[in-house]
Amino acid sequence: MEPDSPTDEQSARARAILAAHPVVDGHNDLPWALREQVRYDLDRLGIDTDRTGVLHTDIPRLRSGGVGAQFWSVYVPSSLTGDNAVSATLEQIDAVRQLLDRYPADLAPAATADEVEKARAEGRIASLMGAEGGHSINNSLAGLRALHALGVRYMTLTHNDNNDWADSATDTPAHGGLTAFGREVVREMNRCGMLVDLSHVAPATMRAALDTTTAPVVFSHSSARAVCDHPRNVPDDVLERLPANGGVAMVTFVPKFVLQAAVDWTAAADENLRAHGLHHLDTTPAAMKLHAAFEEAHPRPVATAATVADHLDHMRETAGVDHIGIGGDYDGTAFTPAGLDDVSGYPNLIAELLRRSWSEAEIAKLTWGNAVRVLRDAEAVAREEQSRRGPSNATITALDG
Repeated sequence: MEPDSPTDEQSARARAILAAHPVVDGHNDLPWALREQVRYDLDRLGIDTDRTGVLHTDIPRLRSGGVGAQFWSVYVPSSLTGDNAVSATLEQIDAVRQLLDRYPADLAPAATADEVEKARAEGRIASLMGAEGGHSINNSLAGLRALHALGVRYMTLTHNDNNDWADSATDTPAHGGLTAFGREVVREMNRCGMLVDLSHVAPATMRAALDTTTAPVVFSHSSARAVCDHPRNVPDDVLERLPANGGVAMVTFVPKFVLQAAVDWTAAADENLRAHGLHHLDTTPAAMKLHAAFEEAHPRPVATAATVADHLDHMRETAGVDHIGIGGDYDGTAFTPAGLDDVSGYPNLIAELLRRSWSEAEIAKLTWGNAVRVLRDAEAVAREEQSRRGPSNATITALDG
């Protein structure tokens, strides 16, 4: 009978596989955590030592977890709008650059597939950037191009709220997916070589983007809706379109997105925060104290590496092994699964996949190969698009009225 947990041999093999095929993680919110906790003061909160209990992410645990490349999210909340959103995004980009300048022996700047491969060959962690939410460009295609010029290599079309041209998964539909300007944003991202990230967006937005794009898309941190019915997850009909598109859906670890019991518990915990006058996404000490009291009275359902593996099994079956990846969302969530507590936990997930008879070749695609291929394919599309047309100067007023 197959054991219920990985064997020591499988755990050791997982680490060996990650040494050869490290993780390209699609989404990590360390820059925002540093902003919230110390306003980017790395003298007060550096990441060269283990920061367990303070952060999910630091260099020792990235190394222990077998991370070879990281998309650092330059997220700003959708409560910031207009030029305030743009300037905060620029501050987030600057924070990533401060990290790269401070830890050059461990973190390597990367904006292309070749640079990711070069960093790996040097034994450094390739550091890319992804903007989380189209509000970061303030309805400006020139703003989009500026983010690309600064090194941003994906943009999530929305965050938790609709913007003026795209519907979010967690807001009331307003646009039927994408407006005409929203489709122009996708086309300009293709031309620049910026990946279209469909995490956080409504299913109608996913479908409209897939109808519009000429390049592969990514879901930087989303799981399978058929396994856990949360609006942040990807429906099967969208997963089934990824082979034709060439894109990658990167499973996330957030318990309330992967475990149905956690979805239900989170709804009650969120209502508890709101009842005390706090936003349901608040992670300040006061909010976490309320969370702790609620959890003591109502024990929190605990996701595990096996829970995440259930999503990967389904995503592999539905989209194919060439179209899946990993996007943990560390330092962007209050809770993490048991065994995936922080960025050192990836070997536990890989060991669980080995227990389920995934092959090394399949795992190599999941951890490294698929993400690097998508980057390279998007670069090829951009070269082709740029040979045919110049930058778009369309405005939202002209296209949407």
